[in-house]
Amino acid sequence: MAEAGTGFLEQLKSCIVWSWTYLWTVWFFIVLFLVYILRVPLKINDNLSTVSMFLNTLTPKFYVALTGTSSLISGLILIFEWWYFRKYGTSFIEQVSVSHLRPLLGGVDNNSSNNSNSSNGDSDSNRQSVSECKVWRNPLNLFRGAEYNRYTWVTGREPLTYYDMNLSAQDHQTFFTCDSDHLRPADAIMQKAWRERNPQARISAAHEALEINEIRSRVEVPLIASSTIWEIKLLPKCATAYILLAEEEATTIAEAEKLFKQALKAGDGCYRRSQQLQHHGSQYEAQHRRDTNVLVYIKRRLAMCARRLGRTREAVKMMRDLMKEFPLLSMFNIHENLLEALLELQAYADVQAVLAKYDDISLPKSATICYTAALLKARAVSDKFSPEAASRRGLSTAEMNAVEAIHRAVEFNPHVPKYLLEMKSLILPPEHILKRGDSEAIAYAFFHLAHWKRVEGALNLLHCTWEGTFRMIPYPLEKGHLFYPYPVCTETADRELLPSFHEVSVYPKKELPFFILFTAGLCSFTAMLALLTHQFPELMGVFAKAMIDIFCSAEFRDWNCKSIFMRVEDELEIPPAPQSQHFQN
Repeated sequence: MAEAGTGFLEQLKSCIVWSWTYLWTVWFFIVLFLVYILRVPLKINDNLSTVSMFLNTLTPKFYVALTGTSSLISGLILIFEWWYFRKYGTSFIEQVSVSHLRPLLGGVDNNSSNNSNSSNGDSDSNRQSVSECKVWRNPLNLFRGAEYNRYTWVTGREPLTYYDMNLSAQDHQTFFTCDSDHLRPADAIMQKAWRERNPQARISAAHEALEINEIRSRVEVPLIASSTIWEIKLLPKCATAYILLAEEEATTIAEAEKLFKQALKAGDGCYRRSQQLQHHGSQYEAQHRRDTNVLVYIKRRLAMCARRLGRTREAVKMMRDLMKEFPLLSMFNIHENLLEALLELQAYADVQAVLAKYDDISLPKSATICYTAALLKARAVSDKFSPEAASRRGLSTAEMNAVEAIHRAVEFNPHVPKYLLEMKSLILPPEHILKRGDSEAIAYAFFHLAHWKRVEGALNLLHCTWEGTFRMIPYPLEKGHLFYPYPVCTETADRELLPSFHEVSVYPKKELPFFILFTAGLCSFTAMLALLTHQFPELMGVFAKAMIDIFCSAEFRDWNCKSIFMRVEDELEIPPAPQSQHFQN
């Protein structure tokens, strides 16, 4: 019975919603008919006459107050709408209307089983949009202590947002911890340290974890799984503690490198021990996976330290060895670090070889891959490229390939050219980026702007051709050209990743919502009425009374504009204009 009653109520609700959606004109005329039938019992004519008499007795001061209050309220609404649009990229009134009023006036029920079967295409596109809006670890992220904190000390600004640092804390807990950390006291301390929000508390915990390892104690470690043979050994050094100190406490890159070398010594020993025991159970396998992540992270950061300190060839060798030793760990995107170092060495043939391996249709793209490919093709023609000559004779095959590569890169991330052409100021890149977003553009341009400047004419070719991309994709949110449509979630995610003092680049540019324009017009109109009523109270009062008489009188059909102006002249006792002799004759 309850199910039958619920089904009846759902059917009744759907019928009412359908009627409001498609039969709203019928409802409107029914309401008008009822008002006409009930005009005598409701005394509508008498009430209108009473209202008209009351409004005719109002003084001009009332109209000044009315228009002034209306202007103030609409101005406040305009300010709030503009602030909400600048912060969230949408209109508050429009959002409330869509989310609350639309379901009542015929909106689609998301839980309907009928719609779920007919929206497979939409779900696929939404799934693609969600995957493109995934936040990735920045492969070229800076060091907190040696670079980010120094920026804060100099400028007083925080280059990292809380959301960005929270994502880093989650990454550290994923890569550097496992379920068996409670068996080793130092790892148990570090497991809590990665969850700490206070930087000083994290650093203190790392020092505490290192102090524990200085004490020789009895550690029961099984030599063979499920065995009763035990040994007494010195606790191994905690590699993750050295990582935290190198990232956050070291104030220079040289100090960070020393700490990472100590972390490498400790991490390599843990990795070799866990490698021998990884097949003895799921617990040992988790430990080996954690130790592998720690070792790869340490070697990658050591290579980045060498790159920062000018030992670029050594950094390239370390990155190549790391990619050969762990070819399946693509989550760190070490090839992007390698591309940047090879560009610094101007080893363009090696860069092309790396691109040939990673610029594949089955692999996820990045701004580094797309723009580096465009740079290599632009390098072949940029030194002799001239816009005037190209307009006269047309583009050659090599120039056409370079332009197409630039268009491809700009379609993938349209924010990068403004940073490369120095049309927007750069800031320190965040620790996480959103592919195809402003955060990725900042991270790429921060390290690769010097490589574009080094190639003669490359920036000139980019300046002349990058805007042509937008003519190929006039509706980027609906349909792409070489990639999927541009995701709509990039602006919101970038505002969370980038600091508040940076003006986030938005693509495509959003037009002002209707309600902002409406409130702006309403505010201006009411402010003008308030000013006119204050300056000319008698004239505006006459106009107001005339308009009220038009709308409230039962005989308003007989009124016209001429009667309004005649009444204005009578009220103000304006003498008629004298006619000239020419018109009298």
